[in-house]
Amino acid sequence: MKSERLSRSGRVVAFHWQSWEPVEIAWNDGVIASIASAPQNARPETWIAPALFDLQINGYGGVDFQKEDLTTEELRRAARALRRDGCARFFLTLVTSEWNGLLARLRHAKARRDADPELRAAIAGWHIEGPFISGVKGFVGAHPPEHVSDPDPGKICALREATGSDPVLLTLAPERAGAMDAIAHAVSLGMTVFGGHSDASGAQLDAAVARGLTGFTHLGNGCPQALDRHDNILWRVLERPEILASMIPDTIHVAPAPFRVLHAARGGRNLIYTTDAMAAGGAPPGRYSFGKTMLEVGADQIVRLPGASNFAGSALTPAQGVFRSAAMLRRPWQECWMRFSTAAAEAVGCRAGLRVGEPADFCLIRPSGGPSPAALETWFRGELYETAD
Repeated sequence: MKSERLSRSGRVVAFHWQSWEPVEIAWNDGVIASIASAPQNARPETWIAPALFDLQINGYGGVDFQKEDLTTEELRRAARALRRDGCARFFLTLVTSEWNGLLARLRHAKARRDADPELRAAIAGWHIEGPFISGVKGFVGAHPPEHVSDPDPGKICALREATGSDPVLLTLAPERAGAMDAIAHAVSLGMTVFGGHSDASGAQLDAAVARGLTGFTHLGNGCPQALDRHDNILWRVLERPEILASMIPDTIHVAPAPFRVLHAARGGRNLIYTTDAMAAGGAPPGRYSFGKTMLEVGADQIVRLPGASNFAGSALTPAQGVFRSAAMLRRPWQECWMRFSTAAAEAVGCRAGLRVGEPADFCLIRPSGGPSPAALETWFRGELYETAD
């Protein structure tokens, strides 16, 4: 995995993740300058693909984004740990909490991000998951039920005021009072709206789509373990192919067999991946904070409330997500990479890809044939970051 590099400029020869052909890619000042067929005698050992993009990061590398006093250094540490694991850009995610406290944390995180060039490039936007979700046990998940609430136009405006012109993803339950007006208002302000932590009926989902809802957050999670086998939120979302579904591809949140069935039902289309990682992502087993809650992570990477059986976020790394999804689907990893990079970015109005004129954010991958790459390098704005082996 060697390339020529000088002052955020360089070139590399590798197999292209989509064409499977050897290509030579050059970049100058952190921007892709050319993509061409490699010399005929080229024998690359690695593959090149766009850096991964995660639209739901609650924390990473031991850093909890739900903290009230996040520092710039903590945010940098989380962003660098994500780059080590293949993800160059992400949506910083805040979950259900007391409303004024949530707004204060959002403003604080944005101020830290706006003041730092590295963070401005890495934190592509904001995901607000709650408090406008179902408060029903099972559907509320690990969110504090005492803080869930109905949306209203004033709160939607407050989110836009706090985030400025940045991309925003809002996850809400369409069945909540006022949700339809909130969806339309959020969309009119340039936000992307997904359903999630929801038991919306089919009619409610249709009405939400008509008002601008485009996706559903971590399908297969944020719902009870026991569901009506004939009529449940999974079937309602799946039979509406216009609703893009995000999934957590860790083999834990959605087991391999239903993971394959969900893909088959969609023909592999309109599906994207996220880690939904919290502070334990890319970090060793142990206890980690998630706002005011302490969570326990075992060697199996399962995140739980101590003594409880339900899941509470994940410790998955983005690169693991690609290779685990490929193993579950029994398909080449290249087919899964798109759902964790270009498709994920496009779902929230962002761009990602290997194109001339785009930032030189890419990964060099040496596959292993297993659930993780043998070696991975992430290049961010044309510079090489820590290698994960």
